[in-house]
Parts: sequence; C-alpha cells; structure tokens
Amino acid sequence: MDRLGIVVPCYNEEEVLKIASEALRGVLNDLVSKGKISEDSFVMFVNDGSKDATWKLIEEEHALYPKQIFGVKLAGNVGHQFALTAGLNTAKNICDMSVSIDADLQDDVAVIEEMVDKFHEGKDIVYGVRKKRTTDTFFKRTTAEGFYKLMNAMGVKTVYNHADFRLMSKRAMEQFSEYKESNLFIRGIVTQIGYETDCVYYDRKERVAGESKYPLKKMLALAFNGISSFSIKPISLIAWVGGIIVFLSICAAIYAFVSYFTGSVEPGWTSLILSIWFLGGVQLLCIGLIGQYIGKIYVESKHRPRYNIEKVLSDQEA
Repeated sequence: MDRLGIVVPCYNEEEVLKIASEALRGVLNDLVSKGKISEDSFVMFVNDGSKDATWKLIEEEHALYPKQIFGVKLAGNVGHQFALTAGLNTAKNICDMSVSIDADLQDDVAVIEEMVDKFHEGKDIVYGVRKKRTTDTFFKRTTAEGFYKLMNAMGVKTVYNHADFRLMSKRAMEQFSEYKESNLFIRGIVTQIGYETDCVYYDRKERVAGESKYPLKKMLALAFNGISSFSIKPISLIAWVGGIIVFLSICAAIYAFVSYFTGSVEPGWTSLILSIWFLGGVQLLCIGLIGQYIGKIYVESKHRPRYNIEKVLSDQEA
C-alpha cells in the first residue's frame, strides 16, 4: 500500500491550522478506509518562520495525533516556495506520493482522492486546476489571467489556472530535488520534469479564516521571478526596443533636415527635452532589467542554502 504525505506550508496560520488539520486528517482516514493509501500516511505542516502561534499549534496537533500530523520548523521566514520545497524534500524520503496544498483550504480537499486514483493509474504528477474564477474580484481575475498569458508569451511553460495544489510521485519529488536554483518558481520547474501528468478540476473556495498571504506585491514578485528564471525574452526585447528607437531617430533626423531646407523650422525646446527624457527612461529601464538578471546570477553563484530546518516532528522524530 502506498504512503501519502500531504505537505502544507504555513505562515501565520494560527486561525486556520486546527481546521486544516481536522479536514486533512479526515481525508487521510477516508482514503485509508477505502484501501487507497497506507495507514501510516500523514500530513506535514511546514512552519515558515511564523510570528504567531502556528508552530505551537503544530506541536499540539502532533502530540494528539503523532502518527498522522508531522511538522517541519524552518529557522526563519524564507517564503512560500522555499517552505514548500523544504516540505517536499523532507517528505520524499518517507512517502510514495505527496500532495501539496495551502493551509487556507481554498483548494478543494475532496479532489485529493481523484489525484490518488490517477497516481494509481500511473500518473507521476497530477495538477489541481481551477474550473473558473467567478468568485474572484474583477481585478484579481483579470490580473491572474493576464499572468498566465504573459508567462506563455514569454516562453514559460505553465498549467493554466494551476497554482501549487498538485500530487507528485516519489520519483517526481526526487527529480524535483535535483533543481537547486535559489530563484524558485515551482510551477515552472514541475512542468519540466517530464513524467506522465494529468489534471483534476475543482472550484476554489473562500478562506475559512485569516487573511491572504499573497497580496498584489508578492504576486507581482512571483510573476517576475517566474519570467526571469525561465526566459531571456525580456532581454531580447531590449534589442528590439533599441532598434525601433534607432529607426524613429532616423525618421526624426530626416524630418528635421526636410524642415530645415523648406524653412518651416520653428525654435522650441519641448520636443528636445521630451526626447531626452524618453530615451533616458528607456536606457534606465533596460539597464535595470539587465541588472536584475545579473543579480540573479550573483545569487545563484553563491550556492547558499535555500532554507535551514530547525526541527522535524514525525512518527520517527526524523
């Protein structure tokens, strides 16, 4: 019988942790009773340097359910992508498949059974994909759809309307652990693993409690990180922008010469100043974009640890 590990990254989730624990334990018990997973399957909460009582609650849940609730305490706040990576890399050694899900329970836990069924059919990666975004605000829906379209336009392979709710087999997790980069965009990495995949579809719910940990600022940072980690098209666009500006400059020069010889030149500094500001802005933008790529190279070259695990709670206290 295959062992399932449900990996749940947590940051300041004291309001939802016990609710999530109860719901996910219910999923495990249901799947065990149906003979689809082994009795030693577990939920692994990864505490990403929370400032509230999240870790204390994880310890309490582990004390109550030592065979089902595990915990990983990171030494500091490293961000959702690193916290999820820490959980997957810890779980891959003690389970046959994992399901990653956020603690807010907006992703439908009921489809985990369908994911497990597809794993038994031979799928190594099963993506949880939202059916529609009717519950989102207009701004959230528009920006989210724009994000996926932009990623595809930049050559970054992603699954439309899929976040980080997915099942991965043991060998998929082992292959994922070979990706050592510090600029993590897991949605892009998983699509590169190359094993057999499938999708399950669900309706996303409202948070059961607490506030979203992904405001617009973090969403924009994630989008830029995904693009710059998997595509050099933004740098290529700089060359096109430069070429267009050169062409427009030549056209402006021809127009200036024609105006001079036809005597229709009128003195003025507005067009001159505007052109200087425009070209200066374009140059600064291009230099800044190239600097972002150079900065990423600098960070990657250091090979620093992406996270430090302070403590692990499991049935073996690994």
